[in-house]
Amino acid sequence: MTATSRPRFSAIVFDLDGTLVDSAPDLCGVVNQMLKRHGRMELDLDEIRRMVGDGAAKLIERGFAAEGLPAPLPDLTKEFLSLYEQRIAAETRPFPGVLPTLQRLRAAGLRLGVCTNKTTHLSRRLLDELDMTQFFSSIVGGEGPTRKPDPEHLQRVIGELEADEASTLMVGDSRNDVAAAKAAGVEVVAVSFGYTTIPPRELGADQVIDRFDELSAIIGLH
Repeated sequence: MTATSRPRFSAIVFDLDGTLVDSAPDLCGVVNQMLKRHGRMELDLDEIRRMVGDGAAKLIERGFAAEGLPAPLPDLTKEFLSLYEQRIAAETRPFPGVLPTLQRLRAAGLRLGVCTNKTTHLSRRLLDELDMTQFFSSIVGGEGPTRKPDPEHLQRVIGELEADEASTLMVGDSRNDVAAAKAAGVEVVAVSFGYTTIPPRELGADQVIDRFDELSAIIGLH
């Protein structure tokens, strides 16, 4: 297939944390800041990575449960979101290969979106800080009526991209991403470097990539 060949997909939808960006250092910093305030031991980065993917409330619940502390979630979640926004991109960076790949996909005329269980506000704030918002025509967070693994969350992004399931590829790192894509009838690629307690090759994705730039060949851009 040549560089002028038609891509296999017209739209690509990405998860955010663990797929496009390595946000675990900042998330870990905030969770540990909160645990320290409550007189608990801090968690290490690898522990936090395994807790990411279901939104702030679940991250706090898991972090505090790991230290044996019951979590009054509404209050703690509010505290977490306030602290996290203050340092949202202090250490968070795109994974290697992300920026040039996004540039190539946009240059090829593909429509790009983000489907994340992070809130839309924080997702946009993070992407703004990293100068990445420019790549995406749709950014839909997890505070709405549905969230991954519910396929309606992904379908909302696809609708905003004016695409359909057959012409869309989902790229993620977790069981939620694969489940949402499969339920929606969307082909899905998993990255091997993200945040998951399940080995990436056991998630059930159609393909697994070890480097972000491998996406170009899957999409049909050689």
